[in-house]
Amino acid sequence: MFRLREFALPDYDAVYALWQNAGDGLGIGRSDTREEIAKKLQRDPDLFLVAENDDKIIGTVIGGYDGRRGLIYHLAVEEACRQRGIGKMLMDEVERRMMAKGCLRAYLLVKRGNDDVIEFYRRLGWEAMDITILAKSL
Repeated sequence: MFRLREFALPDYDAVYALWQNAGDGLGIGRSDTREEIAKKLQRDPDLFLVAENDDKIIGTVIGGYDGRRGLIYHLAVEEACRQRGIGKMLMDEVERRMMAKGCLRAYLLVKRGNDDVIEFYRRLGWEAMDITILAKSL
């Protein structure tokens, strides 16, 4: 049986390996280094969750809340453990925690063509938006 808990920095290597093996839909970038994740833990560590089975990390989700809107990052479940409700449990818990902080609306990004993932989020009540996302590395 698996359990959810908050991420701790000693989990970093296992979590990073999970992200690397999650598939093309999860982009790993400069903000995913150990140092940048340590910064994240200074802001809202209660929104970075992991799922464990027998002390092995099999899932992650990162939530962010800036006081106005929320954002979901890096939902990932080990391939062998998918279709067991782990992703849904991670999402339900991070959403609950964001709502408890006063978050009224949250966003997440899905790469174009990742239709299975889009359908997963739609089943959880998320809606597609007709917007263009712009980014700039600083």
